[in-house]
Amino acid sequence: MSNQPRVAKVLVALLASMTIGAIVLMAMGGKPPSAGPFSLSTYYRLDPIDKTIVSEATQSSDRWNCIEVFFSGTTAGNIEQLASLSGISSAELIDCHFVVCNGLGGSDGQVETTTRWLKQWSVIPSRTWYGTPQTIRICVVADGQKRLATSSQLRRVENLVDKLARKFDIEPDYIYYPGNWR
Repeated sequence: MSNQPRVAKVLVALLASMTIGAIVLMAMGGKPPSAGPFSLSTYYRLDPIDKTIVSEATQSSDRWNCIEVFFSGTTAGNIEQLASLSGISSAELIDCHFVVCNGLGGSDGQVETTTRWLKQWSVIPSRTWYGTPQTIRICVVADGQKRLATSSQLRRVENLVDKLARKFDIEPDYIYYPGNWR
């Protein structure tokens, strides 16, 4: 019974620290603490990837056999802005299946699904891309030089690629990233 004063002191210290912590959190209101380059609270507010990869058209398991991740070549944007910058009359015609925003045009890590994915249409080869009709293209909003992908974009793309590769049984050898991805 000689350690009862010690137990009482520990319990009082625990109660005080919990009270102070609760007061600090209430003072912050609904604003999450800044966690440097990546904040889990922001990440969890985004739509789940499982919801993002659903399409209006039937998805057969042999429809897709390759995934390509590429940079938009811009420092900001979303589907509509990228279409406009490319001189495309409608965002429905953008030549990729997903756009992953960087916080400048859409939430950081937000995955936007394009009409091509929803309808399960192939990307059209162009002067800058010579892929196959079975390639899933993921556009990451960044120029790849001055502005690289954010931590949130990296995590979301990794999650998106993983889900797509599992769903369509795509081998790692058929998943391509830009040369300066990380």
